[in-house]
Amino acid sequence: MLRILLFVALALCTQALPAESPAESPAEIFNVNPENFVELPELSEAEGNDKFTRFPTVVEMIQSYGYPVESHQVQTADGYLLTMHRIPYGRAHGAGPAPNKNVVFLQHGLLCSSADWVVIGPRDGLAYLLADRGYDIWMGNARGNTWSRNHTHINPDRSAFWQFSWHEIGIHDIPAMIDYVTRTTGQQRMHYVGHSQGTTSMFIMLSERPEYNDRIKSAHALAPVAFMNNLRSPFIRALAPFVNSLEMITSLIGMDEFMPSSTMMQLGGYFLCRDEALMQSMCGNVLFLIAGFNSEDMNSTQLPVIMANTPAGASTRQLLHYAQLYNSGHFRQYDFGRLGNMAEYGSWSPPDYRLDRITAPIALHFSDNDWLAAVVDVQRLLGHLRNQIGAFRVPLPAFNHLDFQWAIRVRMLLYDRVMSLIDRWND
Repeated sequence: MLRILLFVALALCTQALPAESPAESPAEIFNVNPENFVELPELSEAEGNDKFTRFPTVVEMIQSYGYPVESHQVQTADGYLLTMHRIPYGRAHGAGPAPNKNVVFLQHGLLCSSADWVVIGPRDGLAYLLADRGYDIWMGNARGNTWSRNHTHINPDRSAFWQFSWHEIGIHDIPAMIDYVTRTTGQQRMHYVGHSQGTTSMFIMLSERPEYNDRIKSAHALAPVAFMNNLRSPFIRALAPFVNSLEMITSLIGMDEFMPSSTMMQLGGYFLCRDEALMQSMCGNVLFLIAGFNSEDMNSTQLPVIMANTPAGASTRQLLHYAQLYNSGHFRQYDFGRLGNMAEYGSWSPPDYRLDRITAPIALHFSDNDWLAAVVDVQRLLGHLRNQIGAFRVPLPAFNHLDFQWAIRVRMLLYDRVMSLIDRWND
């Protein structure tokens, strides 16, 4: 059963009043410096993006392609310390920073990190493409992942640190990071792009903290996850009937953190999934079984670096919350059981999220072969949104849940349209 949990979590990756303003640490600025470049092998033009010879950090990946990068720390109202990575300008515009640039905020999926927006390189990576288009790029990291595994007073080794779901990410993390970006740049409004869980947490923020609707110029939900009762992934279907038992078991054995990043995980991902590895096909097949088959667009060249950065860590409760959505057919808050719900919510069942409160303009980007964000569930979600930019189907029948970030042709099939829509929705 724990093996099933592992596979399900990897799949989802490739998914009031204003908060207090706690003190933040000064930003750490990383200027472009050839001495800091990660050594890259020589590749032919046909091979596409460069691949790394070791496990680079997010900062090193961005620097190695000649882009400026900054690292910022953000404190949430409940004490979590989050890292944001920023690309303030691109190479194509060359002149350096400029005042009053439009901001694009990028938010990753479950078990992922800011690395997923840059890992496939500047030819196709959305963060680079938008920076070269003249935007100021801010990439968030949710609590509990590699870059946000810290708190003002709770040790990550304690169970108390991990008592959160993507509900808290939407209620606390995303608003805190948006507020920080505004204080740093002076930009009151920004564009938002989220993938998988990055869409789930956005829907929660906009419904539970509706004052943030006015802060969003346009929102772009890639593989949007809210309603899940029509998903096709056999792993979540197998997990869902046991979700209540699994919550009790994981709590008893202290398994509050799910799939933390470690050197062993990085080594395994790199050496088992590289081009010359005998088991590379197994890496792809496991991902296909969860998210949908599309061997034609699997980025096998970059797969070792992708898997060296993923999983990036999460709480077990994040995974269980998704399984609850499949069981219930609702997009609603965490189910603590009847007695727990009565104590938490004053009702036997958890309340549904109020999607009718969302007024920000939203574009949904979906695909036919997404086994986690089924077309019928995306259509149901669309019916709840009051200010629709539209729902856009990726024009490739085989495009799957993970392809939204890692596919070989992701720019042509998806990102060019997303960037065009962002351009149109500037003030």
